[in-house]
Amino acid sequence: MLGVEPPAVVLLAQSLVNRISDVANSARNAVVDQDTFMQLACYLERIVPVCIELQRGRDTSPMIREILEALVRDIDSVDRLISECSNKSRIYLVTHSRSVAQQLEHAVHDLGRSLCLIPLSSVQGQEDTKAVIDSLSRDMQQAHFEANKSDDRICQLLSQDSMVLQSDRDLQHTLLLDIARSVGIEDAPRNPSALKLQVELLKNDLQGATEAYDLQMMDLLGNMVENWAQGTESVGTLDGSTSRQQQKRVEPLYESFVCPLSKTVMRDPVTVESGWTYERSAIEKWFRECKENGRPMVCPMTGKELQTTAVKPSIALRHTIEEWTARNESARIENAKILLTSRISQQDMLHGLKDVQVLCAKSKLNKHKVRNAGLISEIVNCLKHGEQVRCSALATLRCLAEDENDNKEAIGETAAIRNCIKCLSRDVPKEREEAALLLFELSKYQPLCEKLGAESGAILVLVGIVSSNSENVITVQKAEQVLENLEHCEQNVRQMAVNGRLQPLLQRLLEGGEEVRLEMAMFLSELVLSREGKMKAATMGGKTLVDMLESGYLAGREAALKCLCQLSNLEANGKILAEAGILRPLIRDLFVVGVNQLPMKLKEVAATTLANIVNSGVDLDKIPIDAEGNTLISEPTLHNLLHLVSNTGPAIEAKLLQVLVGLASSSRASGRVIMAIKSAGATVSLIQFLEAPQKELRSNSVKLLYYLCLQMGQEVADGLRVTTGQLGMLVRLIGMSGVTEEQAAAARLLANLPTEDTQLTRALLDEGALPTVVKQLDELRQGVSRIGASRFVSDYKEGLVGILARFTYLMGDVEVVRLAQEYNLTALFTNLLNTAGHDEVLRLSAVALANLSVYSTELSVLPKVVPEQRCCPFLFSKPPPKPTGLCIVHGGLCSANQTFCLLEARALPSLAACLDHGNLGVAEAALKALLTLIMNPESLNGGVQALSNADAVQPILDIMREHKTERLRQLAVTAVECMLRNEDIARTIATDGNVHTALVEAFKCGNNNTRHVAEKALKHLNKIPELSGVFQTRKF
Repeated sequence: MLGVEPPAVVLLAQSLVNRISDVANSARNAVVDQDTFMQLACYLERIVPVCIELQRGRDTSPMIREILEALVRDIDSVDRLISECSNKSRIYLVTHSRSVAQQLEHAVHDLGRSLCLIPLSSVQGQEDTKAVIDSLSRDMQQAHFEANKSDDRICQLLSQDSMVLQSDRDLQHTLLLDIARSVGIEDAPRNPSALKLQVELLKNDLQGATEAYDLQMMDLLGNMVENWAQGTESVGTLDGSTSRQQQKRVEPLYESFVCPLSKTVMRDPVTVESGWTYERSAIEKWFRECKENGRPMVCPMTGKELQTTAVKPSIALRHTIEEWTARNESARIENAKILLTSRISQQDMLHGLKDVQVLCAKSKLNKHKVRNAGLISEIVNCLKHGEQVRCSALATLRCLAEDENDNKEAIGETAAIRNCIKCLSRDVPKEREEAALLLFELSKYQPLCEKLGAESGAILVLVGIVSSNSENVITVQKAEQVLENLEHCEQNVRQMAVNGRLQPLLQRLLEGGEEVRLEMAMFLSELVLSREGKMKAATMGGKTLVDMLESGYLAGREAALKCLCQLSNLEANGKILAEAGILRPLIRDLFVVGVNQLPMKLKEVAATTLANIVNSGVDLDKIPIDAEGNTLISEPTLHNLLHLVSNTGPAIEAKLLQVLVGLASSSRASGRVIMAIKSAGATVSLIQFLEAPQKELRSNSVKLLYYLCLQMGQEVADGLRVTTGQLGMLVRLIGMSGVTEEQAAAARLLANLPTEDTQLTRALLDEGALPTVVKQLDELRQGVSRIGASRFVSDYKEGLVGILARFTYLMGDVEVVRLAQEYNLTALFTNLLNTAGHDEVLRLSAVALANLSVYSTELSVLPKVVPEQRCCPFLFSKPPPKPTGLCIVHGGLCSANQTFCLLEARALPSLAACLDHGNLGVAEAALKALLTLIMNPESLNGGVQALSNADAVQPILDIMREHKTERLRQLAVTAVECMLRNEDIARTIATDGNVHTALVEAFKCGNNNTRHVAEKALKHLNKIPELSGVFQTRKF
């Protein structure tokens, strides 16, 4: 097969691949509207793999040949369009950008339609390949091309009614400036000849045009540019607001200065063999493209082939252009100053600022000229004007400052920084961004950093931006970079710390020398830190501060101790500081006496810090505090603490008591604290602090005694009885206005003392505790406003109810009975059952009602019946009438306040509701209270009836069946045994098979008391005739 030529279709496909590649390359090299032509190039390059597949398929059918020929025609059409655009002036392409985009869109659509015709057989039946081709075809047929926004706006303005354009000078002004910017004329207001030259080029491109759009555009642009040129020749601006005498004349652009290829002023002009002069980079690109495309090397302007591509520098022309440029730039700077100082219109100011930006971007020399011309202060003054002017002024100052320290120094001497901070504070995204960019540029100059940081509110605003969730990433990023640059100044570091940015200060604390660390620690100790700030400071600087605390340098120890005291105030920092080793130096500073001891004021700080650490919940039994391995809860340490409590000033004593409170409240440490207090005989000493005049000392004493009474209640009770005045102090404390932590602790302390200590109960009666508690509970019920109630009212109320319930254990005392009747305690506890949401209040109320109910039968009495007088007593007489209104449970006259009758107090529904409470203690207390109604044989039937009426029978059966605790089951079985003595209830219960099963289970598995009562209950069931046979056959 060697020497055989491939089929014509294959050759056509191969040629098409090369053609597409050339056209795509031309599209990529387009000098205008690059995005649109780049989009075209991407589509063309996606066609290349399709053509390669067609080569491989070697499909020689006429159909595929026609498709390839259609693609060739479409590609040729695209190539002609690109060539036409390359030969047109820039102003032509700008003013016809919509038309060009539409032509490119139609060409791509045609290519897509041609691709759609390729059959599956042409790609050897590969469905995946065909799917890719179809997808590309759809994409190209749906492709949309549009001009860039600025060019599209120009086309839109030119499409308007000519009368509108001719009558609206502002619209003309906007249109000409947009065209000038699009074609690369930077100084159009001062150089109208350049724009006039572009219009002449447009007219050349439109010779012979017949379209209405082209004809109208040539006429409009020609008139507008001519009018503008005449106006700017005398005034230098479009609106003619400044006189000829004020403006410096800007020399026109000479055609010989413009490169015929790039259409821009030449910087490095060179002459080719034909004698034409071009910009070096433009002609070199031309030669390169000729070589790459296989075209002969010709002169772009004459079309004549060149024998050599060597070029000669046109030195004289270059010097002439440079001199012309220098003169014009100097004139433009002077003109910009006139525009900025006159401030006649915002448009003038924007023109002047934009021109300064363009000039500064060209060369550093222009930046010096602008500064020497005194323009910096005028630009800064522009920051007081409207939003658009401020944004432009900020951008101009940034251009001046870039890589120019002298300019930065000059900017810093003005009010630029102050005004820049104001711009940064405004809610204008673009203005904030420009302000951040300027501040970043200024902050690169070290001498300005201190001044920038000293500006009022500067660091606060920057920190706020960095910590915000702003959508403008550039503003946040630059604000962060500004702060990083400002960190090199120590005063700025302090200001940042004040405003919540602690990182720089902590970094100096970690890495600085001894003096720097001391200064940073002292400053940190004086700051008021947020929660996040405390956490960050402890995490980063905790170990360093502890190391300073362990040093022998008193100033360093003092600064570190004050810092650590503030950081330890956050509970989450306790573990961090403990792991950093803070306990060892703290205990040392507290216990050491002599020459090396801390001043008493600092010992108070150490005690406060220790109290904070202890109360943070740190596991203290694993942290050694001395060389012997003792911990904070070791016996020697606790004895030293107890010794210090009695031998230091009130301020330190209060903090040490707070340490003991934290230890006593810990389940791990409380036992050792109790042992230490008992062995030291310190109970009475601690009780005596109750009468301390210092509130903090007394409060911590109350809280400590509360935790102690939970495990050594009798010792505390004995101590309160033997000391003078302390018990009365506690009673007075709970009766004070407001609900504080101290009052809540005092109430809970008295509530948790042993109820068996009747002497203590009588002592409380003598101190007036009962009426005090009733009064406080009544105020809570009525919702009397109490300071601090929101935090401690629950504990306070629980304590008050506990104290009141304590008196119900002493109902054998006549005085207690009298007070219970006077204050109607039965109704009070019943009301608490109905309103209290706290489990312990419910439990205590039920316990108290049970204690009261026990005495109801004894206090209930029958009314006296006066026999009816008859005239003849010997005659047969009727029996006395039966008294009415008697209690069905107690058989006499009952009431809630006089006989403590639960039925009259309407407490039974509330007690029944507590039987299924989630807290088993509440359920047990409620069941005990209900049992008091049926335990007495004389009142059993009435009590059972009362329970049935209150719907309490079924919950009792459920408790027996569920067997949540042995104590609850025993009480439930006892209640069931009592209820089974009532035949009516017994018959109802007997029909429930679960009752029998539960009783059998209790009889088999319960404790001795439960089994005994269950046996009695089962015997009651066997007395029922219709069921007796069933239970006689069962064995237990």
